[in-house]
Order: sequence, then C-alpha cells, then structure tokens
Amino acid sequence: MAVQIYVGNLSYSTTEGEIRSAFEKFGEVSSAKIVMDRDSGRPKGFGFVEMADSASAEKAISSLDGADLGGRNIKVNLAKPKR
Repeated sequence: MAVQIYVGNLSYSTTEGEIRSAFEKFGEVSSAKIVMDRDSGRPKGFGFVEMADSASAEKAISSLDGADLGGRNIKVNLAKPKR
C-alpha cells in the first residue's frame, strides 16, 4: 500500500527531481510533488512524496528527517490525512 510522506522546510530552488532522487535511495517512489502557491506560482517550501510500501517509507523518514537537501535541513514525516 502506498504511503504519503510530508517533506517540509524545502529551499525554494529544490526541484521535484531532487526530492525524488533523495527518496529513491530507500525504495520505489510513486510520485514526488512540490506544493505551489496558487497566486504567485512560486513553491511554498513543502511537498509530498508517495512511496510504494511502508517499510521503504519508514527507512526514508528516519534517514532523511533533519538531513540537508539543497542547503536546508528538511523535515520529513508521515503526511496527515486531508481534513
């Protein structure tokens, strides 16, 4: 079952490809998306990664939370369901 992961504190210059490659070290990445501001079209500084299975997701979360990506220490945890 696919697992949604929240990735925060991203540099505005970080690309979806960079996020994908960081997470692919831990398993199959179904998707990587950076959330964009509707009005300005600029990145909001966070995004979501969907991984194929929970074991890979857990490894990625524990390894990447606090890690440096694009010069920023990123925040990585399980995504909370939309309200």
